[in-house]
Amino acid sequence: MEAKKNKKEKNSIHEIAAALHLSPATISRVLNNHPHVHEATRSKVMAMIKKRGYKRNLIASSLRTNKTHTIGLIVPRISMYFHTEVITAIQNQLHAQGYNLVICQSNDQLEMEKDLTRMLYASRVDGVIASCTLFTTNFDHFDILVRNNIPVIFYDRVPMKPYPACIIKGDDVRGSYLAVSHLLELGAKRIAFINGPLSCNLYVDRYAGFEKAMMQYNVPIHKEAVFYHELNQENARRSLHKLFKKPPFPDALFAANDITALTALQFAKERGIAVPGKLRIVGYSNDPRTSITSPSVTTVNQFPGRTGRVIVRELLKLLKEPGQVKTDQLPVITPVELIRRMST
Repeated sequence: MEAKKNKKEKNSIHEIAAALHLSPATISRVLNNHPHVHEATRSKVMAMIKKRGYKRNLIASSLRTNKTHTIGLIVPRISMYFHTEVITAIQNQLHAQGYNLVICQSNDQLEMEKDLTRMLYASRVDGVIASCTLFTTNFDHFDILVRNNIPVIFYDRVPMKPYPACIIKGDDVRGSYLAVSHLLELGAKRIAFINGPLSCNLYVDRYAGFEKAMMQYNVPIHKEAVFYHELNQENARRSLHKLFKKPPFPDALFAANDITALTALQFAKERGIAVPGKLRIVGYSNDPRTSITSPSVTTVNQFPGRTGRVIVRELLKLLKEPGQVKTDQLPVITPVELIRRMST
């Protein structure tokens, strides 16, 4: 019993401070990644912690500080390329700042998203990052976080009405405009558009960019060649069958995600439709598969790594000054870029 007690004492903050002739407060600042600590001191403390095998009591620490150093993240599907890259960037950035990340998947189900939000609140996370389901139009389930001064950041799929949270979104109007303008500059006259449901801000904005380009080039929009649905292979093939059932056929296709664009490429090969000779195709998101297909697919790069870093930057600001977000605060817009490849 005495041996166990001695071992515990040697591993305490006070024992480590005494061994290094530093104050316990300095040891605590190092453990909490406080910015105002000299690197030489930080290195010396971390070396001693490693030598002694010190393990911090996170539960006791959180009770003292009312902070868990844990952030919750809700995404529609972890398997989606864009979110995979964003998650990696967020986790790496947060880990460097001493935060843990709890990753949750809503499966694009609103009730699951609500349950996960309640769970993260009950788990006493310090902040929540969320990209919502395609069908989230009411964001009241996040109110419990806002009321308790837990910072909320929405990214990618975000509220379309004012909400007291930080909003980070890609420049989807511009991305879509660049994609469609590219097709029009190449001489396309009848552009089909397979879009996502308009319950989601992404697809409202991507339609706005499509419409802007078509109007600017004075090319008519054929309503029968514009589709709105969840963007998966099955739905894409249904829309493609309708587009090519009878003439006039489209000479270009803008797909609001890369899965749809890749499905269109496969469909064209099956039908003997030359790409880009008879059909030009543009996707959205720069999924790695678009660069290795034959032909490679023109797409819009959303810079997911940069998006993840911007999310963490804004979150750290809110963690230092909670409650500073206003309902009418402008969103943070991340850039996009058209990547021209052989499908156009």
